[in-house]
Amino acid sequence: MGISGDAYGRYERGEVRPTIEMAIKIAKTMDVSLDYLTRATDLELDNSMLKRIQAVSKLLQKEKESGFLFLRFVY
Repeated sequence: MGISGDAYGRYERGEVRPTIEMAIKIAKTMDVSLDYLTRATDLELDNSMLKRIQAVSKLLQKEKESGFLFLRFVY
């Protein structure tokens, strides 16, 4: 990530906050979303899951509704 172990330790202990650019690098390195990294959500969204969500968001509304209906029956 281009930072020292000491700097990362200060982030972990909450002594300093990383810049948004550094937070993005940390999230990418850890393969999690920024929301998960910042505890805005407890859902651990890795790159694979994010790609699936992006693919669903590109579907037509009718296709989305069909998929959600299917999921409702499965779960």
